[in-house]
Amino acid sequence: MNEGLKFARFVLVLSSISPLFILWAIQGNLLIPDNLFTGLCTMMVIIPNAFLWLRIQTAKKLREKRELVTGRAEDHREHLLVYLFAMLLPFYKANFSSWRDFAAAMTALGFIVFLFWHLNLHYMNILFASLGYRVFTVYPPAGRNNLSGSQTWVLITRRVHVSEGEKIIAYRISDMVYLEEQR
Repeated sequence: MNEGLKFARFVLVLSSISPLFILWAIQGNLLIPDNLFTGLCTMMVIIPNAFLWLRIQTAKKLREKRELVTGRAEDHREHLLVYLFAMLLPFYKANFSSWRDFAAAMTALGFIVFLFWHLNLHYMNILFASLGYRVFTVYPPAGRNNLSGSQTWVLITRRVHVSEGEKIIAYRISDMVYLEEQR
C-alpha cells in the first residue's frame, strides 16, 4: 500500500530531525554568519514541529478518528536510540569549515531525509518521547479484521503495552500513523 499525505510525511520527517538543527544552531559554523545560520536552524525547528502540532489539531477538529483492532505490536524504543546515535551524533560533529564540507553534510542529510520518508520513519520524533509517548508498530490481527485492514500501522500512545485484540480509538496523523485518543 502506498502511503498518502506525501507532503505531510515530508514535513514530519523534517520535524523528526529538528534536534539536529538545535545542535547546529548552538555549534554554529565558519561559513555562514551566526544570525543567519541560527535563524535558518530555528526555522527548521519551528516550522516542521508547528506543522506536526497543526496536523494533530486538524485531525482532532475534523474528528479523523478510527477504531483500530490490534494484532501483534512491537515497541520501538530502540529506534529512538538508533536515531540518536546514527543520525544526531555524526552530524553534530560535522565541520562546516569549507563549502565542500557543508555541501557534503547537506547531501548526507538529504539522503537521511529521503530514507526516513521512503521507509515511513516519519513518526520518529524526539518530542513524542519527551512527552512520554511510545511508538508501536501494530500488525493486523489474524483474519484481517475489517476494522484494521491488512497493513501494519504505527501507534503513538502513552501506553507501555499494547495487547493483541484491543480496540483503540486513534487520530490519523498520516495514512499509517495514528495518535491514540487520550483516555
